Amino acid sequence: MSDRTFTLDEAQSLLPVLESLLRTAIHGKKVMDEVEAEMQALNHRIFLNGGTHLDVVSVARRKAERAKAEQRAKDALAEIDSIGVQVKDLDIGLLDFPCEVDGKIILLCWKLGEKSITHWHGTTEGFAGRKPVDERIARARRAN
Repeated sequence: MSDRTFTLDEAQSLLPVLESLLRTAIHGKKVMDEVEAEMQALNHRIFLNGGTHLDVVSVARRKAERAKAEQRAKDALAEIDSIGVQVKDLDIGLLDFPCEVDGKIILLCWKLGEKSITHWHGTTEGFAGRKPVDERIARARRAN
């Protein structure tokens, strides 16, 4: 994990890129989940029938699609991580940005669909502990 911290303005300026990466990762996960469900249903059908005739090419194609989607999701998540941003919940698109305020690290909190970063929480709190960004956080500058 990175030791990078962000000011509110820096974090805000990264949102367009991070939103794109996050959507790529979420889409990849969705494809992976869909293919996984299809393969489980297929395995169940084979089990119940005591075997069955398969379109092997179709099954192989779907497995290849899953592998590509997994790699795209991993790449997007790795890029987010390399920026220093923490993915807290991929299903809802929740990101945290470490920020130093008055000598303490807090987490600026953004959820996919929000227009800007308007909340934060402590490092031991989660999404439920979100509080509105106040003037003290908005004024915080990067520690040198």
